[in-house]
Amino acid sequence: MRIALFITCFNDIMFPGTGRAVVTVLERLGHTVEFPQEQTCCGQMQFNTGYRPEAVPLVERFVRTFADYDAVITPSASCAGMIRENHAVLAEQHGTPRLQVAVAEMAPRVHEFTEFLTDVLGVTDVGARFPHKVAYHPTCHSLRGLRLGDRPLRLLRAVKDLDLVDLPAADSCCGFGGTFAVKNAETSGAMLADKAQGVLDSGAEVLCAADNSCLLHIGGGLSRQGSPVRTMHLAEILAATDGGPR
Repeated sequence: MRIALFITCFNDIMFPGTGRAVVTVLERLGHTVEFPQEQTCCGQMQFNTGYRPEAVPLVERFVRTFADYDAVITPSASCAGMIRENHAVLAEQHGTPRLQVAVAEMAPRVHEFTEFLTDVLGVTDVGARFPHKVAYHPTCHSLRGLRLGDRPLRLLRAVKDLDLVDLPAADSCCGFGGTFAVKNAETSGAMLADKAQGVLDSGAEVLCAADNSCLLHIGGGLSRQGSPVRTMHLAEILAATDGGPR
């Protein structure tokens, strides 16, 4: 199987360690991962803010860049959802028949990281060790969009020495939502306060999720409160074998 990593622009710029963690886990499982240098953005920002025709060149670039791969893995539930659901919308509304066919062929090969491990590779134990108390936040895109269900939890439960704790009101939104946090700052801040309190009430040392964007938002709120709780992408926990970063 020829596998490519789609790191996403957000992770590439702000959280490159997450991409390295994905590669570490897949290589540990015996797979070679390629990183096409031509990759850029999936077009989610333009799509969500109404610049849909402007997003079409990004769709064309994506299908061109990853056309030769059997599987495209991304550590972002929101970007995976964008590609699998909204690339088809863009191709139909503003693209060509040829692009529609290319998008339809590409979509089934794009996998969010945890669903690739559990559904495609059939793996839950990836050989990780992380002796910390961890809570999992199911982001809106992973919960309501991709419907990842308990896939991330099954992977976390298989990590050696990890103590998985319940997160109160886990299915509530953290208030990020991309530009929502900017345009509706007060509402976003109130949602963030509720989420941060839930994290503190859980007693977790580490909060993880399948989207770094939400972790950035929650982590910022916790940091401003002086909380010692760390935020980590789930892939980084799965990549750890020596207990993870202090």
